[in-house]
Parts: sequence; structure tokens; C-alpha cells
Amino acid sequence: MLIVFFRSIVLYIIVLIVMRLMGKREIGQLQPFELAISIMIADLAAVPMAETGIPITNGIIPILGLLVMHLLISIINLKSMKIREILCGKPSILIYRGKIDEKVLKNERFTLNELQERLRGNNVVNIADVEYAILETSGQVTVIQKPDKRTTIPKDFNITPEYEGIPYDLVIDGKVLYKNLKAIGRDYSWLKKQVEKFNMKPEEALIVTFDGAEQIFCQKKEAL
Repeated sequence: MLIVFFRSIVLYIIVLIVMRLMGKREIGQLQPFELAISIMIADLAAVPMAETGIPITNGIIPILGLLVMHLLISIINLKSMKIREILCGKPSILIYRGKIDEKVLKNERFTLNELQERLRGNNVVNIADVEYAILETSGQVTVIQKPDKRTTIPKDFNITPEYEGIPYDLVIDGKVLYKNLKAIGRDYSWLKKQVEKFNMKPEEALIVTFDGAEQIFCQKKEAL
């Protein structure tokens, strides 16, 4: 039992490293070739994890082989558009200028109910509001609403908002993030002074953020 436990830990670490090396996109929406590799990795890891009679290298070596295969395919994908189309396919337009393309729906084996479900997933409840709906190669549906149904933005009113920048986390769960403090040109003394305005120390904060408008958000950790 102990051997199975340690083998599971080793294989988990290997799979985790491989998935990280494959890139962040693997965690989100997978392309067909990426999904195939992910399924195979899970399968290869499962067998030596449970069967102690099988050498653990019988799982590790094929997994590393799939990583090399993935990296090669990714490089080919970057260099050849034709290969990219073969491996990943092309986006399909399900709704074109407000009209549902039945032929494309049939080719993609997409029902109207599925289309409506995907539209609701994009916060569109009325199919009549859609100008374009595109089925991406990852399986996601991108929705472009009709101009009069889109959410207004400041540009529509000739307003130019001030630059906001990105918010920085300065404290997370009581731990001071010195790297982010350095990025905004501040130090611990400044942070302490700012947090004390909220009647706490940085180490007592659940979260402290600093945005582009130099506004600080701070919340104290609850005593458990």
C-alpha cells in the first residue's frame, strides 16, 4: 500500500510538470490534439500508479514522449497554417448576420437547444439579438451582438476614461508580497502606514490591493 502511495505521488508530480510545460492553455480550452494527449497522459499515469508489478518508468517515459510530441506539434502549428487547419480545424459561423446557418449546424452536429445554451452562457438570452455566433476550434462559442444590443462603452459618448492600470496584490492572507511592493515603487514602511489607517497591521490583513488610481482596498482576516 505504501509503494502505491509513493508511486502515485511521483506520477502526480511528473504529470503536473508535463502539463505546466505544455502551457497555460491546456488548463483552459483544449485543441483536439491537446485533448488527445491529455487523455493519453492520464491513461499512462493510471496504470503504473495502481499496478505495482509494472515499473514506474513504463509510465514516465511514454508521458515524456507525449510531451516531446506536443512541443513538436506546437512548433509545427506556429509555422504552418495548413497543418494548423488539419490539426485544429477552422472556426465555423453558426449565425451569420442574424441568420442561423442550418447547414453549418448540421455539419457541426449542433442542435438549436445547444446553440441557445451557449448563447445564454455568453449572457445573451434572446437569439434575435445576435449578429454573429462563431464556433471556435476550442469548442467555445464567440457571440457578437447586433450594434443596438451591445453594451455601451465610454467611447459611444465621446468620453475618454483616465488610465487605470492594473491592481497589485500587496498582501494575501497575511503575507506581504514584496515583489509587488517593489513594482509600484513602495516599501514595507509605506504599506504599514497605509494599512494602519484601517486599524490593522499588514500581517493581519486578508487582502490588500493597490490600483492604478492609487486607491487601496483592505480587508482584515477573520479570527477563526
